[in-house]
Amino acid sequence: MSKRYEQSELMLERAMNSIPLGAQTYSKSITQFPYGISPYFASRGEGAYLYDIDGNKYIDFINSQASVTLGYNDPDINLAVKKQLEQGSIFSLSHTIETQVAEKIIEMVPCAEMVRFGKNGSDATAGAVRIARAYTNKEYVAVCGYHGWQDWYIGSTSKDLGVPNAVKELTLKFEYNDIQSLQTLFEQYSNKIAAVILEPMNAVEPAPGFLKNIKTLTHQNNAVLIFDEMITGFRYTNGGAQEYFGVTPDLATFGKGIANGFPVSAVVGKKDIMMLMEEVFFSFTFGGETLSLAAALATLNKLQKEPVIKRIKENGTKIIETVNKLIESHKLKDVISVSGHPSWSFLNIENKNDYSNLEIKTYLMQELFKRGILMYGTHNMSYAHSSEDLRKLFLAYDEVFSDLSSTLASKSLLEQLNCNPLKPLFKVRD
Repeated sequence: MSKRYEQSELMLERAMNSIPLGAQTYSKSITQFPYGISPYFASRGEGAYLYDIDGNKYIDFINSQASVTLGYNDPDINLAVKKQLEQGSIFSLSHTIETQVAEKIIEMVPCAEMVRFGKNGSDATAGAVRIARAYTNKEYVAVCGYHGWQDWYIGSTSKDLGVPNAVKELTLKFEYNDIQSLQTLFEQYSNKIAAVILEPMNAVEPAPGFLKNIKTLTHQNNAVLIFDEMITGFRYTNGGAQEYFGVTPDLATFGKGIANGFPVSAVVGKKDIMMLMEEVFFSFTFGGETLSLAAALATLNKLQKEPVIKRIKENGTKIIETVNKLIESHKLKDVISVSGHPSWSFLNIENKNDYSNLEIKTYLMQELFKRGILMYGTHNMSYAHSSEDLRKLFLAYDEVFSDLSSTLASKSLLEQLNCNPLKPLFKVRD
């Protein structure tokens, strides 16, 4: 048992008796955090910092899978939630805050003419696909990127256990930045595809004209274009990636940053499609839960009033530029690179000297965790990250890259690990 993570490991042992994998979220489990070098349980968060139950402090670049955009324990969000809590969290009638938040999203998001709320991103993507199928009277869906745990999508991945074959067959994959791969699907499934759903961007920029061509091709084939903006929404710009890239979809789905970590998601889009929600069943007991909506309204107002996006972009750009320079200075360009948008950049790792990318990633995580940096492959930025936080990140990378370079040269990486390396597992983004 690791002394640094003793309490986390004891709690994990206890949790494994009552919770599969010991965690409610796959990406917070032992599948993603190697045993022996990782914290597993948080005690609290404050601003850009997370504290584990062993008392270790981290600058957090995971930010609960990019759902914490402003920072932990933001005072403005807390105040809004506390005020609403005094009035109640759920009622036998709808609450006016449902309309207020819907109107705010319509004000900010280009495609939004009407809004329906869910709790998780999977609620929203599944709802968008369902109304697209109803609107077009077709069944097949073309997908690119990650879109949640529900059968319609997860059946197209390696995590398809329990999904009926009949459902799996209705989901078709195409490749990002490859318009021909989508064209081929439309040719193979002529007049059968109801919707095209994709993340407008993740690790790489869309090629010039790609998103516009996707929209044109989708409409030429009488299908509905859906942007999954779970991560890009309210992070790239206040209006999301659709505003950032100037391509307006028919429907879009949002979550994560919409309420600074409170559980709420949204399906938004054109009125003529969204009106089908009156017939398509999309209803939740907690769909109008007011604490999360109060958090959402306060978050969206803060995005409009303060330079949230500007600071996130500036700091994220510094990370991409500086970390790539450190990679070059330590002669690791054939092993590591950084790509993506400043709000959500990726540390890309390649195989090297008979070591797999997962073995190298495990080493990086081990050494970064030791230095108080919490990240496992992406830099998910928040408004709370400061220049000092970035300085500490760069210092940690400088030290770790130096050690990694020497370790790779001496072919002693596995001997340096204090755990078993990560294993190849389900990838949320192929």
